[in-house]
Amino acid sequence: MQTRPLGKTGHDSTVATFGAIALNWLEQEGANQMVEFVLDRGVNHFDVAPEYGDAELKLGPKLRQHREEIFLGCKTQKRDYEGAARKLDQSLNRLGTDHVELYQIHGLEYESELDEITGKGGALEAIRDAQSDGKVDHLGLTSHGDPQLILEAIERIDDLDSLMFPMNPVVAGKDGDEYDYEAVLDRAEEEGIGTLGIKAFAGGSWPPTDELPEEDRPYANWYQPVDDPEEIRERFDFAAAQGLTSVITPGDPKLVAMVLDAAGRFDGMDEAAQRSLVEQVRHDDSPVPEQLHH
Repeated sequence: MQTRPLGKTGHDSTVATFGAIALNWLEQEGANQMVEFVLDRGVNHFDVAPEYGDAELKLGPKLRQHREEIFLGCKTQKRDYEGAARKLDQSLNRLGTDHVELYQIHGLEYESELDEITGKGGALEAIRDAQSDGKVDHLGLTSHGDPQLILEAIERIDDLDSLMFPMNPVVAGKDGDEYDYEAVLDRAEEEGIGTLGIKAFAGGSWPPTDELPEEDRPYANWYQPVDDPEEIRERFDFAAAQGLTSVITPGDPKLVAMVLDAAGRFDGMDEAAQRSLVEQVRHDDSPVPEQLHH
């Protein structure tokens, strides 16, 4: 599988990153098999978070067995020093490792949060101290929402190593600052910051729960995913062709193999094919609706 430099970290990430939330829906034995499967496909970058149910615990056994092969990203939703420090220790404990390669401030949504994170006694101080202690190698940020806020975060956090944000043809086809992830990609490239794409396979929102209760959804994703192998390949090619370092696999284990198959065959996507895909879906509902922000 192709690799690309993750910004200035010195690590080359595979073009697909394993979204370990998928392990939450499996029993331990199935989780072990899935991790082996993902590693067999050549994937070297994994992403997990304490909010993903039991995913950290389920990843633990195989992570410990293959620790040298896995560049691991973890996350915190805590904005203050104490909370972030405690969450990191909890994650390390659940994963059974003494460090993570990448620790990300998770789900930035409001400017007031950015103020708290970057202020005195904020999460950023905790992560930098953890870097000094050898618990964390690199610092990242994730956002499901506002590209303008991500750009501001880049201005205010000068040691950012990675960014994670939505990238798909529906969003790419929309006008307006609130969809301008291209500006984020350009700025990240200028600054040598790695970029990780989420929601590449989002088809749209689920119907309201009174029409389709959550337990009846065929997939465990936050959004309705595309699930045809050809469509998945097209979506993967599109996201990877935007210049992202890596594309995160979707949250439902049933889709992971198809996405890794697409990632293994990725060899670019020409401009005409990209434009045609954007045109096909540009009037669809944006798959990053307000209510899905974490």
